[in-house]
Amino acid sequence: MIVSGSSLNSSPPGRSAEWPGGGARETRGAACHCAERLTPEPDFDEAIDAIRLAGHGRSQLVSRAIASVITSIVGAGMRDRFGVRCSVGWVLVMTLCTGRVATAQAVPVFDSTATLQQVLSMAIRPSLERTVDRLLEEGRDLTIDGQRAFNGRDLFLPGKIAIGLSHLIVDAAPGSAQRARYLDGFRAMSTLTLSDSNTTWGIYYYLAALQRLQAAGLLDRAVSPSTLATLRQRLDWRGFVRVPEYSLIDLPTNYYGVAFSVARLRFLLGWEDAAASDTLLARTVAHYRQHSGVYGFSDETNGEGRFDRYSILLIGEICQRFIETGLPVPSQLRRWLRGAVDVILVRLTASGEGFDFGRSIGPYGDTAFLEVLSAAATLGVLTPVERDMAHAYTVRALRRYATFWYDERRQTVNLWEDGRRTDAYRGKHRVLGENLSLSHQLLYTSREWIALGYGDRMPTPAYDRWRASRPPVVLTWFARGVHDRALLTVRDSDRVFSLPIINGGAGQHAHTPYFPIPFAPGVVAGVADATFPQLVPALRVRRTPGDSVRTVMPLAYQRDIRLSRRGRATTITWRQDALDAIGAVGPRPDSTARVRTTYRFTPGAVRRTDEIRTRPGGVVESVRVEFATFGTGATVDGTTIRFTSGAIREFSVSGFDVCTATPTRGDSAYSSPNGAMMTLIRCDADAAYGGGVRRLAWEFRYR
Repeated sequence: MIVSGSSLNSSPPGRSAEWPGGGARETRGAACHCAERLTPEPDFDEAIDAIRLAGHGRSQLVSRAIASVITSIVGAGMRDRFGVRCSVGWVLVMTLCTGRVATAQAVPVFDSTATLQQVLSMAIRPSLERTVDRLLEEGRDLTIDGQRAFNGRDLFLPGKIAIGLSHLIVDAAPGSAQRARYLDGFRAMSTLTLSDSNTTWGIYYYLAALQRLQAAGLLDRAVSPSTLATLRQRLDWRGFVRVPEYSLIDLPTNYYGVAFSVARLRFLLGWEDAAASDTLLARTVAHYRQHSGVYGFSDETNGEGRFDRYSILLIGEICQRFIETGLPVPSQLRRWLRGAVDVILVRLTASGEGFDFGRSIGPYGDTAFLEVLSAAATLGVLTPVERDMAHAYTVRALRRYATFWYDERRQTVNLWEDGRRTDAYRGKHRVLGENLSLSHQLLYTSREWIALGYGDRMPTPAYDRWRASRPPVVLTWFARGVHDRALLTVRDSDRVFSLPIINGGAGQHAHTPYFPIPFAPGVVAGVADATFPQLVPALRVRRTPGDSVRTVMPLAYQRDIRLSRRGRATTITWRQDALDAIGAVGPRPDSTARVRTTYRFTPGAVRRTDEIRTRPGGVVESVRVEFATFGTGATVDGTTIRFTSGAIREFSVSGFDVCTATPTRGDSAYSSPNGAMMTLIRCDADAAYGGGVRRLAWEFRYR
């Protein structure tokens, strides 16, 4: 494992620096005298002695940060062969000399030999500790990257605070000052947030934290009797489930698992009997069976056809709640879990990316893989080889969180800045909660791997070879009938394309993350909550020549999906006898035109063709397609655009009259979960036509 630091932003020696907890302290003194006697390649024992001497009187926050780094390095058995001793030494010394935690500005770099425990101890846990330490010191005044943490808009926040603190309490050594401090912090936070809004997932998180503390014999120490009595009243599933129907109150279907979990945890805490959890469990399984059909993937709506990461994750979440609360997992759930595993294993990437389509992805697209795979490993659903590969992916996903999603400069997970964008639902007003809940997902899934003996095991070096042996094309069916729903996965070397043929349903049908386009990391992405025609033609039509103009798109009514493969070429087709009228909350069929769509995947290229037929009297006034891409250095040659950098080499169209390519210049309308799209291509066909067939096509070639 290699850990290095860069961009240390520290006050110059000789000046004062503000310390966490308040007060300016002199930065010259013992620490800098010790620094002066370190050589450019300091002896590690000498550096530790210097730190011990200089650390007298420093804040607990700095002491813990230093202790965490030292413990991690020594624990890894790398005192004499640490690859960047000088860098680490200066990180620690600068921490002491300047009065700032220099490690907070150092981006960790891990090589392929890093173990799960090493990534946890040197990146994941320290980032959680920094967040919680600031929370305990600043309370309601906490501001993270310019955003007030307590703003009343994160309805899960009290529960996320509880679950984050519970990890630090249970992980701390029994009888240690660290455990005592976090127990005191839990008690203070439970009082501070007692009257704050806390719903659904927040209730679950809070109960999971209380049950974890109870199991450790620490609940009475962490929560006062009066606060616990109030929590017993408020942390209840009945606030979002109708009784006696046991139906959800205006929530997506994945909340059945939340309701069951809340009831089960209340039972384990001794707050109610098992009747409600048994009923909600039966309702959860029955609802899953009803809306997953014969294929085992849950429609997130009541039959509209929204299949996204939740559809694949939900069975993993349900199984995790069984594991968490000590229930045996029925064989039917294990079979459904295996189906989710099959979708994920073929999609594993070299860098640890997860789902790239649908809502609320970003780091949650990665952790969805972690939750499913760790449940499957724990329940014996994976083969020994699959288990090793799932573990290797897990370490890569943890590294990705530490080096990509977590921003050391901003001291927060970053879903919103530097060209990144996520759903309004998960906006920056939830910055504190997102740090806590993501840390929770990373830590609890990692504990399952540690329990299986993988904590200190080096990831298998066969991971990339195994990935290359996966099937190059997999069609996963979600539903068939009046409309077809499926996911096509195509692998081309290290590229993994996802073509979701689904319907976003009410609220999502016209949003780009649900479009039937070939998503792939760094190649094609959607923009959360955005409706521009990303690689899908938008038609302006009239039902009759005198009718008003409306915009329709081929998005929601797919039928007759057919897949063929010849040599290394993969072709998939479907038809839509009605198009989706854009502008309403939910999809509305418009029969002015019908479309047959064909995708063809070949090595290094993807092509889409749309054959458009108008009904008698119908008129297509114009067609537009756009492509917001990560490429730069665009040159336009007629209807062909070439790029000097980025994954896309060339984009070309046929059936369109003109194309333009303009830099996005940081416009947030073209920000993806992973970063800014750099160039917007826009192609138009303006000549009105009616009757007959019009064929439109685009093709991109990629590096």
